[in-house]
Amino acid sequence: MNILDFWQNLNNMSVKQNTLGAPITFSGKGLHTGKQVTMTVSPAPENHGIVFRRIDIEGAPSVPALCEYVIDTSRGTTIGLGDARVSTIEHVISALWTLGVDNALIDINAPETPILDGSAKAYAEEILRVGLVEQSADRKYYEVTEKQVYAIPEKGVMLAIYPSEEFSASVHIDFNSKIIGNQYATFVPEDNYAEKIAPNRTFVFLHEIEALANAGLVKGGDVDNAIVIVENPVTDEQLKRLSTLFDKKDIRVTGGYLNNLELRSRNEMARHKLLDLLGDFALLGMRIKGSVMATRPGHYANTEFMKQIHNSIRREGVKPRFKYDRKKAPLFDVVDIQKMLPHRFPFLLVDRIYHMDELSIAGIKQVTINEPFFQGHFPSEPVMPGVLIVEAMAQCSGIYVLSKVENPEDYSTYFLRINNVRFRHKIVPGDTMQIECVLAEPPRRNLADVECKVFVGDTLACEATIVAQIIKNK
Repeated sequence: MNILDFWQNLNNMSVKQNTLGAPITFSGKGLHTGKQVTMTVSPAPENHGIVFRRIDIEGAPSVPALCEYVIDTSRGTTIGLGDARVSTIEHVISALWTLGVDNALIDINAPETPILDGSAKAYAEEILRVGLVEQSADRKYYEVTEKQVYAIPEKGVMLAIYPSEEFSASVHIDFNSKIIGNQYATFVPEDNYAEKIAPNRTFVFLHEIEALANAGLVKGGDVDNAIVIVENPVTDEQLKRLSTLFDKKDIRVTGGYLNNLELRSRNEMARHKLLDLLGDFALLGMRIKGSVMATRPGHYANTEFMKQIHNSIRREGVKPRFKYDRKKAPLFDVVDIQKMLPHRFPFLLVDRIYHMDELSIAGIKQVTINEPFFQGHFPSEPVMPGVLIVEAMAQCSGIYVLSKVENPEDYSTYFLRINNVRFRHKIVPGDTMQIECVLAEPPRRNLADVECKVFVGDTLACEATIVAQIIKNK
């Protein structure tokens, strides 16, 4: 598929989710670890999002490419969840997201993506080659309704987003560098990402390299996958050290750059900062309708801004992640549930499970006037007790954990800690409680850390974080 056809199709499919037309594989070394990496990006079902899977770790643990899982931004964006940790994800995410991929599973056999040539060029080319497949689910959008700002004044960092009908971004960088100077870069929907943004390479100042090397980083860095900017004269001794570091004999300085004789664009550094920003902003997990203006952006500021917006979305109104369809057969009905949980009437508070995946589970509880607790809570205005709502969340979480073990009837789950409980809406007879539980990390050492929510329709009624322990019965 040529670029013009791809871009036309992308614009036509913009309201629906897309995945890749076929798997694509990349191999190379990690920028900081220097390890050889093989990474395969495969199509994924709708509402899957972009998820990394560490196939080199026992159990192949996964981590979603979302801002809440960002754990480090020192020289790239790193996400982590339990044993799964993946670094320098911004280039591949930038290409996938901006070229229209909403759902993908990324299998990787190392803790860092391959740096390739320091840009997203190869990623974009392969996405163009295999094309996109439109899916039936609608895309999720965050519509900016008022200006939001994230700033680090002492570093001259400022990111702002304004209401707009579509997404656009403008980046300004100024590092007080006589080589770079002031640079600007923009991206609007009509721009061709694969030609304008993807080919621009990462960059570093020469004076930073030895510090990074001493910190055990840039083991896979060389003059072929990064622009090295040279601000000051370089001695012969420095060139010898650089030759050793990069394992190259012909290290030299040309026009303010180390061995980079020709830039791919006159503002390549600003365009690369824009490439990074697009990747980091994708970690919000939904498309943005807003106009971004960024001054001296970086991975820390980008991802913190996305966390800020993520929290804003939560405040504006959390909606159920999983749709309950009463016409579909449940994954587990009440008979199946009783084979896993020891609870019985009047304390069994989950009727069926309708969703379960690697990190989450969702079930329902039909609340009727026949519940025994309504006799005393309260006779004139029946309201479900908050402690029982929390208990229902715990039981739903317990079903997830016990469904993974042999002979689940031999185990019980016990509370260790309940945090951040918020009761937001009362539950009354006639309501259907939709219980959603998402594991903060895979269970380890018989412990489960779970974020839980209860909805009635689209209304959030209760939320809490629960830590429970799974113990074998005596």
